Amino acid sequence: MQNYLQSFNILLPSEIDAFVVNATPRKLKKGEFFITEHHICREIAFIKSGILRSYYTSANAEEYTYCLTFPNQFMTAYSSLITGNPTVENIQAMSDVDLMIIKKEVVDDLADSSINGLKLLKTIAEQQYLHLEKRIFMYQKDAAKERYLELFKSYPDYIKQIPVKYLASFLAITPRHLSRLRREII
Repeated sequence: MQNYLQSFNILLPSEIDAFVVNATPRKLKKGEFFITEHHICREIAFIKSGILRSYYTSANAEEYTYCLTFPNQFMTAYSSLITGNPTVENIQAMSDVDLMIIKKEVVDDLADSSINGLKLLKTIAEQQYLHLEKRIFMYQKDAAKERYLELFKSYPDYIKQIPVKYLASFLAITPRHLSRLRREII
């Protein structure tokens, strides 16, 4: 986490140390949840190893995977964290996961006590927005094959760990279509 925070080149070393010292380790086994719908999110996870899947459940009980988060990234139920309202999403471990957990109060203190902390949070929020926009555009303009290849290019070792039904849901295709794509690419 320290290297990740340093990569932004925003926080002073003492600010990074203060942030990191307040992080606590947590392990999730494959299938366990970081948070489930109807709960209020009050923490942020930094993924040291493993994969987290974010999904929501439709009115007819179908699961829709809309986010996969890989090592060296932050993850949270962002809208719940911001608003203090219960989340509509579930964040589940796709593999055994090692996390560093930061309480919302620590993040708020960083923003309140340091202009650099505020800049960092702004930068991370902007990155999240750009990532979301890229995904929306990808779904609207790219074919399923291009979406899969982009994900495979970025995370080749991790793609194999995600069950086909979740990966297909994330790519907005059927598991059968994903299997055909994989055979075609190999």
